[in-house]
Amino acid sequence: MTTTVKTPAPAVAAWQIDPAHSNVEFAVRHLMISTVKGRFGEVQGMVTMDEADPTRAAVDVTIGTASIDTRVEQRDQHLRSPDFFDVEHFPAITYRSRRVEVGADGGLRVIGDLTIRGTTREVALAASPEGRGRDPWGGERAGFSATAKINRRDFGLTWNQVLEAGGVAVGDEVKISLDVELVRQAAQAA
Repeated sequence: MTTTVKTPAPAVAAWQIDPAHSNVEFAVRHLMISTVKGRFGEVQGMVTMDEADPTRAAVDVTIGTASIDTRVEQRDQHLRSPDFFDVEHFPAITYRSRRVEVGADGGLRVIGDLTIRGTTREVALAASPEGRGRDPWGGERAGFSATAKINRRDFGLTWNQVLEAGGVAVGDEVKISLDVELVRQAAQAA
């Protein structure tokens, strides 16, 4: 008599972004002498993770462009205008992962498609797990941070103003910083 033992499939879980405990921030040079920082207050999305194989993770995020906040309402209105994000025609920024790579140091590199103003470019996020545990309500949470740099002109964000003394009002390089808290939704067999 032969006995067959089934090996359980690795657990795959869906994790929802907790917008109240997540930050999507950016920094860009202003007048070539300082850095202006801002954030987007509206972020939502899902991350699917395979407990045994982080390279099988999938990320799907949507950011509301109208939620931009640089702490200066006049600047925020300009950033919402057709000169920049054109929120009337492009209400969301999206990021959809294509693949995840694990570095020798254990760090994650998430490569995916970033879409801003209808233009999609491949962007790599340097990501790292920040912790995992139970919340007071019995749920499971995980934290991740990630950074990236993009050229805003690659996404049609080309408005600028030449300065009398030389240079420009807004730098092209944008530094992106993410701190995301995830809430486990469900586990299923892969």
